[in-house]
Amino acid sequence: MVTQPFGLDYDTPRVPEEDPNIFYPDSDDEPMAEDDRQRRVMIDVSESLIQHYADRPDVYVSADIFVYYEMNNPNRKVAPDVLVSFGVKNRERLSYFTWREGKSPDFVLEIASPNTWRRDATEKRDIYAAMGVTEYWRFDNNRGQVARRVLIGERLNAAGEYEPIIISQDDGTLRGYSSVLGLDLFAQDGVLRMHDPVSQTWLRNFREEIAARQIAEDRAQFAEERAHTAEDRAAMLERMLREHGITPPNGD
Repeated sequence: MVTQPFGLDYDTPRVPEEDPNIFYPDSDDEPMAEDDRQRRVMIDVSESLIQHYADRPDVYVSADIFVYYEMNNPNRKVAPDVLVSFGVKNRERLSYFTWREGKSPDFVLEIASPNTWRRDATEKRDIYAAMGVTEYWRFDNNRGQVARRVLIGERLNAAGEYEPIIISQDDGTLRGYSSVLGLDLFAQDGVLRMHDPVSQTWLRNFREEIAARQIAEDRAQFAEERAHTAEDRAAMLERMLREHGITPPNGD
């Protein structure tokens, strides 16, 4: 009988180790988006989701970041326009490594452009399915003129294949439900918005969040100024009464 040293089990497959000498670039020197409209959707959606999950330390949201999905192979990467990953630390990253995080993103959104929409619908779709990305969404902010369809949602089934998510249409507005995010996605006139059906609130983009905070601050300042004005008037009236020898009501 041969004794296995150190209790090693020769039947257990070895887990590959990451080669510390391999360099994984975090940039390809390419622009973030092909045009302003694509960039605006990318920023608005990612910032809306960042705000929505701001209190969740276990949710990571990013946009246009490299996702490396094969250890020791820097050529195996994709750069989703928007991604959401649950169960990982919410922190800043230069790139996302699936083997370091222990999982792939759960939600991916690609925004169509003339040069990318075909790859989004074929090669990238196959990659995301193989990675195990639960939901894959595609949006054409050119009203379907680029990708032929405005909003497409797909969910991974038990066989590892994507199945379509039902997209309804009402008065020109497309609507699909993301069970991963727990949000409804609405597409109309080149704009993609998200709605929380539980709280019955729309997610705000960065500009809307700043505007809402400014309105709240203005209202608070106005209320404070009104309170001070009322106090000043009350104090002036009390002085006038005392000067005429009248004791103010509830006064000393």
